[in-house]
Amino acid sequence: MSKKPFSLQTSLIHSRGFDKETGAVSTPIHHATTFHQQDFDQYGTYDYSRSGNPTRETVEETIAELERGVRGFAFSSGMAAISTSFLLLSSGDHVLVSEEVYGGTYRMITEVLTKFDIEYSFVNMKDLHEVACAIKHNTKVIYMETPSNPLLNITDIEGVVKLAKANDCLTFLDNTFMTPLLQRPISLGVDVVLHSATKFLAGHSDVLAGLAVTGDEEIAGKLAFLQNSFGAVLGVQDCWLLLRGLKTLHVRLKESSESAYKIASFLEGRKEVEEVYYPGLSYHPGREIQVRQAEGPGAVLSFRLKGEEEVKQLIKHVNIPVFAVSLGAVESILSYPSRMSHASMPKAERERRGITDGLLRLSVGLENADELIKDLQKGLDSIQQINRSNVINL
Repeated sequence: MSKKPFSLQTSLIHSRGFDKETGAVSTPIHHATTFHQQDFDQYGTYDYSRSGNPTRETVEETIAELERGVRGFAFSSGMAAISTSFLLLSSGDHVLVSEEVYGGTYRMITEVLTKFDIEYSFVNMKDLHEVACAIKHNTKVIYMETPSNPLLNITDIEGVVKLAKANDCLTFLDNTFMTPLLQRPISLGVDVVLHSATKFLAGHSDVLAGLAVTGDEEIAGKLAFLQNSFGAVLGVQDCWLLLRGLKTLHVRLKESSESAYKIASFLEGRKEVEEVYYPGLSYHPGREIQVRQAEGPGAVLSFRLKGEEEVKQLIKHVNIPVFAVSLGAVESILSYPSRMSHASMPKAERERRGITDGLLRLSVGLENADELIKDLQKGLDSIQQINRSNVINL
């Protein structure tokens, strides 16, 4: 009897059902690293926990179902998932990458892949013509991040997929900002979907995890081999915490996204703010594409102040958001990309991409939106007061 197709909202809670042996509604944590084999000639499903573990398998089946893929893989971090996926490349291959990409991914591509004679090019992936012109004879992977980190630029996923297929390339896409609730890249033709599950999927700033999903059986077989060989798998305790976080993803993301829109609308009306970057705003250049390929703008926005001194002043006067790296948690997180997420990117490269010393990224959490706005207002007012004082002193 086929399983009734549930909505993603319901699947987040009930997709795994209950434990068949005990009836437990919470997935058991199997701390075992090795498993007794009852048959000398034929081993069971599990033999060694790096190769497979029942708790981790539940995570992997869950993300595969949510992303509409054939198989999922759980790793010890988002970068472990990305790095292992890049092992699908070989010496002499070329990877084409969105120029505005997470700093850790930038570091992996520019400082690690090059050691294995893998070439790379960064391209403005908002422009399909530029993407098409940048594809080489040895391009094997086109790597997307949409919305991008930290300027929330939008890539036309289906457009890039068509170019990739025409040139016999694989497509990778970092779906961390959107999650499968808002964007399902496999249904748009993407080959490998990646997540820093540390962020929205786990959602509580207490789990370090990465996920990869594919809708292709052949790629799944290769990723399974690489996961087992490389060994950067997710521990069972973190698997359980991730599963628990997933159950509330729908309500968390809905609430945070609604608050993000309110805050973005507030910020665009402040003269201290030079620019606001959020796909939910009507003037965002990628909004039309975002509406077509996703089910919402998400809960992350960025905004630009004049410079570092203004950033320092704001940080000094806001109390609710934590000033920290990461995103996607129940608490709002205010980040400074030039010294945090993109610190590994050379200053000239950051500035060329628009990641200036005045840029802040805000991941909106579950606090009261009006209180968050008042808090930010206080910080922006302090900048205004400093500017007035400077004018008077002149």
